[in-house]
Amino acid sequence: MLDLAGNILYLSVATFIIATAIFFFLMPSKASVSSITGLSIVLTHFIPLSVAQITMVMNVGLLIIGFILFGREFGGKTVYTSILLPLLLRLYEVLLPNNGSLTGDATLDVACYIFVVSIGLSMLFNDNASSGGLDIVAKILQRFLHMEIGQALSLAGIVIALSSALVYDTKTVALSLLGTYLNGIVLDHYIFGQTGKKRVCIMTSQEEVVRQFILQDLRSGATIYEAIGGFDLQPRREIITIVNKQEYQQLMTFLEKTDPQAFVTIYNVTEVRYIPKPILGHDAER
Repeated sequence: MLDLAGNILYLSVATFIIATAIFFFLMPSKASVSSITGLSIVLTHFIPLSVAQITMVMNVGLLIIGFILFGREFGGKTVYTSILLPLLLRLYEVLLPNNGSLTGDATLDVACYIFVVSIGLSMLFNDNASSGGLDIVAKILQRFLHMEIGQALSLAGIVIALSSALVYDTKTVALSLLGTYLNGIVLDHYIFGQTGKKRVCIMTSQEEVVRQFILQDLRSGATIYEAIGGFDLQPRREIITIVNKQEYQQLMTFLEKTDPQAFVTIYNVTEVRYIPKPILGHDAER
């Protein structure tokens, strides 16, 4: 029960951050940046409904798709955040009907929106949730095109950004497109800067010591490859391991002390999957 309450509080805080970014920065800027809400802002010029009401209507269809593709946990959390977000926006609209730009500049408004909203979005994505709307579209693109979530959000947001051309001038359209692109980059930074992993490839004279440190101290896996030096054609062995941010720092500190001359290459890893082996034997034949 306590875990459920804590998770609801977590989702509520994330959604509140997103609603605050939308109301105080996105709406005054008039830009359409990577969100169904951005499209709602444009549609208010053609439909006699508020931003909150249009957002609620468009989220319903996408929620159904979210349930089908991503399961009950994702769907249930997203239902909650999708309902809460327009309610928070409506509350802001009632309490602050004459809300204007806090910065006095549309470009600064978009910049502030990107950095603030990415905090809330990354909290939701890391908890297997979303704020609904375009986030669900981004999750679909991520699943089927194997894209990073920020890139998927940018791709989905381009159409919405272009929709601002129906209402606003060229500057606003350009600002919407630029904001959409930067929003994807910043979102990936927030998400994968904290949860991403690194592929570390090590050639060292202290192979056994390094291997034992990875296996015993870091409790991580390792793979060893045979390699041939291109210059001297001498055989060498390369240790490869996948580590998280904390383990990476520990590994680098250990290598600096153990073998400062080690040759190390590092790659960012955004997704790790373990493919289960097929069941063999008598049961598999049934």
